[in-house]
Amino acid sequence: MSDAAQPAYRGSVALVLGSSTGGVGQHVSSLARGLLAAGCPVLVCGPAATDELFGFAAAGAEFVPVEIPAGPGAQDTGAIRALRRALAARRADVVHAHGLRAGFVAALARPAAPLVVTWHNAVLARGLRAGASALVERIVARSATLTLGASEDLVARALSLGAREARLGAVAAPVLAAPRRTRAAVRAEFRVAPDVPLILSVGRLHPQKRYDVLLEAAARWRQLDPAPVTVVAGSGPSYMQLAQRASELRAKVYLLGHRTDVPDLLAGADLAVITSDWEARQLFAQEALHAGVPLITTAVGGLPGLVGDAAVQIPPGDADALDHAVREMLADPDRRADYAARGPRRAATWPTEEDTVADVLAAYASVARARAGQG
Repeated sequence: MSDAAQPAYRGSVALVLGSSTGGVGQHVSSLARGLLAAGCPVLVCGPAATDELFGFAAAGAEFVPVEIPAGPGAQDTGAIRALRRALAARRADVVHAHGLRAGFVAALARPAAPLVVTWHNAVLARGLRAGASALVERIVARSATLTLGASEDLVARALSLGAREARLGAVAAPVLAAPRRTRAAVRAEFRVAPDVPLILSVGRLHPQKRYDVLLEAAARWRQLDPAPVTVVAGSGPSYMQLAQRASELRAKVYLLGHRTDVPDLLAGADLAVITSDWEARQLFAQEALHAGVPLITTAVGGLPGLVGDAAVQIPPGDADALDHAVREMLADPDRRADYAARGPRRAATWPTEEDTVADVLAAYASVARARAGQG
């Protein structure tokens, strides 16, 4: 029987995630809602803070706290035991872990059900940490019945480490909510005059995001007339270091911390900027193009395939390239208008949340058939 003729998957699913305040958590939340709507019983296992932030239980899923922190350590033993207990107490036909940390804990919990792992991020560690991370990657790749990668390079990485089966998995951005404030009201929050450009970046304050490059370029924009204002929405371990560096450079950059009003911020912005060393299908890139905000992004990971010709792409770690791209965009209103129009057209080609749910349901059906010997 062909895949198209197979009955729709309706089994139970256990979704596992680690510490998250952004894209992975939002993806799992979207997936949980879609699976529930498709008639699948859903169990979510992850840190208690993720339920508070993403509302898994409020959406109708059963939630069991399993504290899987962002970094490995002795606490993993407790997480493995907690996950093993949660899975033993509730029958799950498929276990789907999101991210290497959750995949590692799920693999060592040895679930009876098939294990699907979505790789959302690349490992960028160096030295001793790189060796330890490679071991974790290998364990996760070889333990999973099926590996889904958020970008092609993640699929290739998993296969190189011995994954039994790996393919690209659709990861859609949730539909962007309409802004609640006017453009003028958003800009007034930052005391930005109508003729002053507002540049926006959204992401975790982490070395991978390379906000140091953004600060270096922003310091140069003080020479422009009018000088743009740059705001960064997000929290993370690099906050103090970045705040100190912004002060040293006298860069007009404001670190806003965690924000829940990204649609508002996009409504007030003239440009969106991503400076990361690596991304798969970065949530903010999708939000910016959906909103029609001209985007400048590094050409890394899955970003080139995601944005295509709808964004200006620059090399990573290159403040000169960022400086030039921003100056060029700010100096040319027609160019900004062109990229503003390209964004929504590109976004219309991406998989929707419904497409993503359909993709994982097909994946679950395939691993369930394989487990039943129907191949």
